[in-house]
Amino acid sequence: MNDINWDFYRTFLAVLQLGSLSAAARQLGLTQPTVGRHIDSLEEAVGYQLFTRSQQGLLPTEPALAMKPYAENLAMTAAAMQRVASGEIGAVKGTVRISASEVIGVEVLPPILACLQDEHPGLELELSLSDSLEDLLKRESDIAVRMASPAQDALVARHIGGIPLGLFAHRRYLDRHGVPQSAQDLATHRLIGFDRRTAFVRAAADRIRIAAPAFPDLDHIRWSYRADNNLAQLAAIRGGVGIGICQVGLAKRDTDLVRVLPEVFELPLDTWVAMHENLKSSPRWRVTFDALVKGLLDYVRD
Repeated sequence: MNDINWDFYRTFLAVLQLGSLSAAARQLGLTQPTVGRHIDSLEEAVGYQLFTRSQQGLLPTEPALAMKPYAENLAMTAAAMQRVASGEIGAVKGTVRISASEVIGVEVLPPILACLQDEHPGLELELSLSDSLEDLLKRESDIAVRMASPAQDALVARHIGGIPLGLFAHRRYLDRHGVPQSAQDLATHRLIGFDRRTAFVRAAADRIRIAAPAFPDLDHIRWSYRADNNLAQLAAIRGGVGIGICQVGLAKRDTDLVRVLPEVFELPLDTWVAMHENLKSSPRWRVTFDALVKGLLDYVRD
């Protein structure tokens, strides 16, 4: 067991995620027979069958599912080691992986990161966009822009402050349907919201009850347009679908987006930049961390 080739676990994880030898081979840059031999060798080493064939492809057995989190940890560790090895000691050079929410990553970070790479062309940046929190302690990412206070002790964190959210609609929508004058008027408008009550939505609902008590309870709103993706909701606002929640700073960039009921709804989106404390002495991570902090502070001030 101690002599199992690490490549076998990488192949195992690819087959597990993609469901076929051919798809795993394409992703890994290997031949299909090589992938098959890796799985056969791993099954022989662990003493279990790991996959069964079906019309849907290769299905993982119970032992394979039990091995999955450990294979994922190996993959994350290998990726983190590769990022460390990509740099030079004392130089701002190499790979830095940044995680952020989809809206922040698509709408806010690109100009910040462009300036960073102009100043340090040796930096290679990886951007992981998700509204879920990647684990910095496990090095799923090196630096994270988070909308929640970091709970782990072994992190360096900088509080950016609250990015204000407001209610916005496209001028074209308001020309057709009128501008709401009160919270009660929202009941006659098309409202854009989430289609599932995720942990993020539940937390947002709690914050809204405190910060904007005049705003209708999210559980009682009849959403006319629902999407489980913040970028899709933003696109719907820009497309004139209805009224939705948008960062004030983003809306200011588009003169056709009009804020409605500012006295009824304003919610600060608490924002942090965090990284593992072991990275703070490395120039490339420190420079990237500082650039994100400065850029986001400027965004909040503007």
